[in-house]
Amino acid sequence: MEFLIVCPLALIAGFVDAIAGGGGLISLPAYFFAGLPAHAAIATNKLSSTLGTAVACVRYALFGYMVKRFVVVGVVCGLVGSAAGANLALLADATALMVFMFVALPPVAVLVFRAKDLNRFSERPLPPAAALAATAAIALVVGIYDGFYGPGTGTILMLLLAAVGRQDVKSAAGTTKAVNLATNTAALAVFLVNGQVLIALGLAAAAFNIVGNWLGSTFFDRKGALVLRPIMLVVIALFAVKLIADLIA
Repeated sequence: MEFLIVCPLALIAGFVDAIAGGGGLISLPAYFFAGLPAHAAIATNKLSSTLGTAVACVRYALFGYMVKRFVVVGVVCGLVGSAAGANLALLADATALMVFMFVALPPVAVLVFRAKDLNRFSERPLPPAAALAATAAIALVVGIYDGFYGPGTGTILMLLLAAVGRQDVKSAAGTTKAVNLATNTAALAVFLVNGQVLIALGLAAAAFNIVGNWLGSTFFDRKGALVLRPIMLVVIALFAVKLIADLIA
């Protein structure tokens, strides 16, 4: 029953994640629906999503979406931020962060809704040094969020890289995938060392997640920004539902 619940949703999550990020908002609840305890659900989801993200990351690199300087600085700052966020989570009140994110969501949704083409931001690119600094700052801040709380990281990262960092949508997608893969891999290593991952279920779900990421990355390569906005709005709506549920709980 666990496999029947988790695997189909892992495929859908991979498809969404490859295009707009936020696949964890679909896959993580699947593990809870299957009856896994919280730590096992989070850890096992990290295994399946990391392997799926790796496939999307490789495909985006082959498509030529990754700008080396953005990827390198983004990965380094994302890892530093994620480590800091994980340590901060041990000290801070997660409810306060959820309240902040819930308040911040409406402006984010308005920005996505009004930005009919996120590529329009890249029509006035930042100077090279400023673009690199913006990428570093965004990766660091979102990395802290990812280490502290996590859901919706890919969507937030892609949106900020496009709207603030002024990267074109495909470059922003490539940078997002690289940063997400780095932070996910670091977290997965911790979960594996502590024996929290259900290997069999995680690998089965990973196979479906990989298929979803493969299909999603192919779809994004063909449709690009045309499909990004509606899927991103769906992810933001799912994120809002999760925040409300977490705050009520």
